[in-house]
Amino acid sequence: MKSLRRALAYLAPYWLITLGAFAALLLTTAANLAGPQVLRVLIDRGISGGDRQALLWATLALIGVAAVRGVFSFAQGFWSEKASQSAAYEMRNALFAKLENLSFSYHDQAQTGQLMTRITSDVEQVRAFIGGGLLQVFSAVALLLGSLAALFSTNWRLALITLLTVPAMAAVLMRFMGVLRPLFSQVQKKLGALNTVLQENLAGIRVVQAFAREPYEAERYAQLNQELLEVNLATIRGLASSFPLIFFISNLGTLAVIWYGGHQVIGGTLSLGELVAFNTYLSLLIMPIMMLGMITAQISRAGVSADRIFEVLDTPNEVADRPGARPLAEVRGRVAFEGVSFRYAGGERNVLSDVSFVAEPGQTVAIMGQTGSGKSTIINLIPRFYDVTSGSVTIDGHDVRDVTIESLRDQVGIVLQDTTLFSGTIRDNIAYGRPDASDAEVEAAARAAQAHEFIGEFADGYATVVGERGVGLSGGQRQRIAIARALLRDPRILILDDSTSAVDAETEFQIQQALQLLMRGRTSFVIAQRISTVRDADLIVLLDGGEVAAQGTHDDLLQTSALYGEIIDSQFGGAHEASPALELA
Repeated sequence: MKSLRRALAYLAPYWLITLGAFAALLLTTAANLAGPQVLRVLIDRGISGGDRQALLWATLALIGVAAVRGVFSFAQGFWSEKASQSAAYEMRNALFAKLENLSFSYHDQAQTGQLMTRITSDVEQVRAFIGGGLLQVFSAVALLLGSLAALFSTNWRLALITLLTVPAMAAVLMRFMGVLRPLFSQVQKKLGALNTVLQENLAGIRVVQAFAREPYEAERYAQLNQELLEVNLATIRGLASSFPLIFFISNLGTLAVIWYGGHQVIGGTLSLGELVAFNTYLSLLIMPIMMLGMITAQISRAGVSADRIFEVLDTPNEVADRPGARPLAEVRGRVAFEGVSFRYAGGERNVLSDVSFVAEPGQTVAIMGQTGSGKSTIINLIPRFYDVTSGSVTIDGHDVRDVTIESLRDQVGIVLQDTTLFSGTIRDNIAYGRPDASDAEVEAAARAAQAHEFIGEFADGYATVVGERGVGLSGGQRQRIAIARALLRDPRILILDDSTSAVDAETEFQIQQALQLLMRGRTSFVIAQRISTVRDADLIVLLDGGEVAAQGTHDDLLQTSALYGEIIDSQFGGAHEASPALELA
């Protein structure tokens, strides 16, 4: 209930609509309670008393009550739905904004399918409660209290007989709620696991088909789907076993009222109209109890979903602006790693250990090493995608943890190893970091990244729409667009994470020629496997097992580092004194 109360706070901007829905609810309840009294007059004065005028007016009154109930029921339904949809809109925005700002370490451990379930299914469960369940709770309470008042005012003896059944029905509802809440929690978890498999298969469909694993993946999905089915069936059994018992108890109460009330009618102490009205109020009393039974299930499910939503919203961001963080002014570009060690969340050992080096303004620094040596981790620490475990990363003497994240990343351009493009036009993707860039600026960045020529070959040029994740473009084309996207921001610090890994030697040479011009005046970090990519760097940092094995220029490392010589030997078959033409081949 705590989480559900927090969820209701999203109704605050829409309080007027919510208030209107509650007002319509009260008027609908009043119309429901007025109906039996009109029916009593119709029977006692119109039918039993033979008063045709009373019969006419009572009939017209019933029509009027039905009309009022219909109008305000519509208003209640429309306004409550509008308010709940608005609250869901706010919750989805809050969840998305939170997920966008959570650090890489959170997303490293979170399952995409589970997150998708929380922003879709869980939000919908809470919305359904706000739009229907919440008002039904108030409607049930108002109808329950109104019916009880009417029952006691009509005949207090019959009312007491009726109340004997209420504790039994309440006990059934409490047991029902205790059984179903854990089941609803399992349903949402199973649904999240199912969505995870679905997301993985849609993203990796080419791998699945390439390895002919369709039967295996279908069986894995079917198994999780079976588990979800079984949990859903368990909740249905809980529902099915509870409501018949409540109906049975309520029917016993009705029989008792008819038996005892019938004797009173025969004895002349109760009119037939009063008995009919009393029995109608009894139905109105049982209705909210049944509503509460259904709402109990909805509250349980919505409560579980609200817990899952606020579990995300309450997740602390491991990388956030410190109190008093200052904007980073335009930098010269001196980047220093001072005794940096880093361990991923949940990891058992450091990925980086006591890494120290300095990149002076305008220098090109190449990061090399075997797979898993920590190359990508180093460049992820510069824009503060992660925070160091110990040591510090400074830019122009400012610890990156002491400046605002936005101002830091505004001065860093990065092309990640896994190129990501978004559905939209080529121009939109290049201008992603600078949406206000002119067409001339976009084209200049594309030319510098050697992308303009192939873009011009498309019929729509820069207006060409690319598919999800850049489908329709080759790997080399996607990387050149990503390079253009980074260059358009004109960053003081440029990071290229193996950015030429998906292009052929000729295209790589063309890109390198362009980058040599564009890197002038910028501090650039280049991660690459090929010696030809890094041989002209001002500083090469060679990593081995998360530690700096050697650092220096290409010529320095040829003389001092056996590991560097082994890397060259592996690429050129021992010919590391080969000519530059060979090394660029």
